[in-house]
Amino acid sequence: MLAELLIRDIVLIDRLDLRFPAGLSVLTGETGAGKSILLDAVSLALGGRGDGALVRQGEARGQVTAVFDVPADHPARALARLAEIDADGDLILRRIQFADGRTRALINDQPVSVQALRAIGATLVEIHGQHDDRAMVDPATHRDILDAYAGLQGQARQVADAARRLRELRSEVAAHESRLDAIRREAEYLSHAHAELTELDPQPGEEESLTERRQVMMQSEKIAADLTGALETVAGSASPVPAISAVLRKFERRSGQLGTLLDPSIAALNAVLLALDEARTAIEETIRATEFDPGELERTEERLFKLRAASRKFSVPADELPALRERFAADLAAIDAGEEELTRLRRQLAEADRAYAAAAQALSEGRHAAAAALDDAVARELAPLKLERARFITKVETDASSRDSAGYDRVEFWAQTNPGTRPGPVMKVASGGELSRFILALKVVLADRGSAPTLVFDEVDTGVGGAVSDAIGQRLARLAERVQVMAVTHAPQVAARASSHFLIVKEPVPESERVATRVAALAPTHRREEIARMLAGASVTDEARAAAHKLIEAAAAAAASPAAGHKRRVGRPSLSG
Repeated sequence: MLAELLIRDIVLIDRLDLRFPAGLSVLTGETGAGKSILLDAVSLALGGRGDGALVRQGEARGQVTAVFDVPADHPARALARLAEIDADGDLILRRIQFADGRTRALINDQPVSVQALRAIGATLVEIHGQHDDRAMVDPATHRDILDAYAGLQGQARQVADAARRLRELRSEVAAHESRLDAIRREAEYLSHAHAELTELDPQPGEEESLTERRQVMMQSEKIAADLTGALETVAGSASPVPAISAVLRKFERRSGQLGTLLDPSIAALNAVLLALDEARTAIEETIRATEFDPGELERTEERLFKLRAASRKFSVPADELPALRERFAADLAAIDAGEEELTRLRRQLAEADRAYAAAAQALSEGRHAAAAALDDAVARELAPLKLERARFITKVETDASSRDSAGYDRVEFWAQTNPGTRPGPVMKVASGGELSRFILALKVVLADRGSAPTLVFDEVDTGVGGAVSDAIGQRLARLAERVQVMAVTHAPQVAARASSHFLIVKEPVPESERVATRVAALAPTHRREEIARMLAGASVTDEARAAAHKLIEAAAAAAASPAAGHKRRVGRPSLSG
């Protein structure tokens, strides 16, 4: 609930510190005393639109601080934690308004965006007035309100989860179809290219080895004569081998006569013969290596031409042709595998669609049933509020072809203010006073379901008589048993039902020509005097004081009545009457 409100230098308020209790608090005062300023300040603290004109004249800035005491599991704390705000203890919302129009927003003294302040503020306070264009009259909230009334939030989350799964699968199927379409468009090319490379059968490193072999064959003719001459010199008729061999034999025969004297020469001659034999062997091997079939050269050149033509055609180096062939084979295989995967994904998509449809249909049926129950419950509240000829209509439009995350239904609150008139959206067909009473009836029926912990009603009793004002007061008091309620009112019947009463006055500022708005919590005696003023006007009479006392006593007796208390607490249906 709203525990404290601190205002500094906002319009006519120079300094104001207020503490609010639980239950029903009323704010009363003469017209022009500053009640609207107070509500503007609250709205500013909750993330409402800023305006430099809100700053008190002569000041550079104004400031509003709202302190909230809410349970540990309240949604506001979860939102605060998402914004990386320390959410332990009280939640302190602060808005600084500068005279030049700039604003600063803080939560627990941590700077935040105005959007974050507004989102958190919306979970803490609802402000309802005759010209309110938010909260209950915002069609965007009506579906959530109906779900909260009927306890359908769990089913709504299931539908949202099913819708998210459906979107994910649709996206996955679309992406897979796109990939397959691209592959299918190239399938003929892939098949032809793979067949061509399979027939060519390129091997890793083949181009380099063929190029080297071709070079050898082309040079072989040039060195063939030289090799033949060299072989003739080493091993032919002109070879020195016979002569050297003859000399070696002579030396070997005489070696016995000369001891070891000829040994070095014999070893050298043997080495020469061995070297010449090795030279002959090497030359013969070279001759054999350079021998080629002219047809082989032709075949090698033809193979090189095919490899290089394929390299140009597929725009890859010849050495990468084998890998390209494998890639084409993989792409062709992927078409078959992709078709199987697409079939599997489409099957999952169909299953997800059926699951969504079942969840959304169940949720829609629950909403239609809840809409009728809500209409009946609100109808029972309208008669005492002098709207007995009016109808409240929860209009649920269902489109089963939709796959929205919130289900099939569009929900909007409508009204028919008089028999024979055309129903329409409550915001459009209800007058200011009627709209406030429709909202009050709806909030009473909803009680603590789908409601912020603090509700503010701005002059919900405007334009109605005493009996209707008393009915409004009863309902505000009953609503205050579940949530904190604050009401700006001119009706003494409403004020008499309050558990706390604040008087708003406009007073001169000492030693200046200014005036300032003050707010004071009234003690019982002063409270009776204020209600008497509301009854009598400017001149308070004893009769007015007696009537005020009677109103207060009657309200207290009604609040203390065990039967009434039981009736108020037995559940949502008991809120009517």
